Amino acid sequence: MASGANGPNGEPALAIRDLTKNFSGLTAVRSMSFELAENEMLGLIGPNGSGKTTMINLISGALKPSAGGIELYGEEIGGTAPAAIARKGVARTFQIVRVLPSLSVLENVAAGGVFGHSRHWGQDLYDRARALIARVGLTVAENTPVTALTYIDQKRVELARALIADPKVLLLDEWLAGLNPTELRTGIALIEALRGEGRTILIVEHVMEAIRGLCDRCIVMSSGERIAEGTPAEVLADKGVIRAYLGDPDA
Repeated sequence: MASGANGPNGEPALAIRDLTKNFSGLTAVRSMSFELAENEMLGLIGPNGSGKTTMINLISGALKPSAGGIELYGEEIGGTAPAAIARKGVARTFQIVRVLPSLSVLENVAAGGVFGHSRHWGQDLYDRARALIARVGLTVAENTPVTALTYIDQKRVELARALIADPKVLLLDEWLAGLNPTELRTGIALIEALRGEGRTILIVEHVMEAIRGLCDRCIVMSSGERIAEGTPAEVLADKGVIRAYLGDPDA
């Protein structure tokens, strides 16, 4: 379970304050507030279109908030450029995997160590990249073109690239999506190992097996708003959450 620890000044690792995002009159995220403690794994769940990936995009800087704030250990980062947020210590994976197609496995992973939070160069960079390639379970040759990899192995590359800079907060956006049952078990075990290292993780996921087994706490979104918060067991038994996923049987 999460330690509940916060930073040296008592601030949470990540704090979302009344965050709102509008798109041409459509509100994708409405007045969302929550905190992520250091060493906690927090699940962000909800039906498709509920605003989960928009939240990840706001935190990582891919989108700018319409209102509200985002604090990383007490420092406001909302609206900051993605590269600057990465350097401050936020790393992410993507709902649809994004690799650098012209580069090898090793080069893809090493890129994260050049542009991320903890920056590395030369032999140290490549030693770290090789260690993380092994850490995420990649068994292909390091010089293999990343476009020649299977989908799960491309996801491993993306995860290694996020980890190489030793981020303060890791954002996983449906990292387990699209995996077959064997790959899914392997993927859950890998995230469990990261959790065991004490990493601070916000995970967006539809795989309830992973949410139940991995998360200390969950936030449930529907139509851009928080509708429930608690342990996985609590929120998955909540009638409002069930209604959001399955619809109202009395409608």
